[in-house]
Amino acid sequence: MALQCTPQIAIDEAELDETFVRASGPGGQNVNKLSTAVQLRFDARRSPSLPNAVAVRLMRLAGRRLTLDGIIVISAQQHRTQDRNRADARERLAALVAEAAVPPTPRRATRPTLASKKRRLEDKSKRSDTKRLRGDRGDA
Repeated sequence: MALQCTPQIAIDEAELDETFVRASGPGGQNVNKLSTAVQLRFDARRSPSLPNAVAVRLMRLAGRRLTLDGIIVISAQQHRTQDRNRADARERLAALVAEAAVPPTPRRATRPTLASKKRRLEDKSKRSDTKRLRGDRGDA
């Protein structure tokens, strides 16, 4: 079974490493007894499931969740059960990969319009007049 991120990208279960730790927050009497929080680890740098361009964008998007080894660590402890935290972490990883799968649109260089040039020059002359009027009065 695989984690489906986009119609073209699916991450194999063997590439995901999940560890369960004790969670802070909601849990009632079980909060000190059960390990319900999930730490999901995914090696984005060495993953055969991701195209190289997607992996590079994914590592940039991951931010502080990325380790120096290129491993993305997602922690989930919002829910009271292991299963829901596990599903939450997987959904967040899938959303991150789906976001990285969309290539950025390249910027097209445009020229300023004639009206915008005129506005800029008018603003500059108004600002210049304002500053010139603040100058030394000479009657001190």
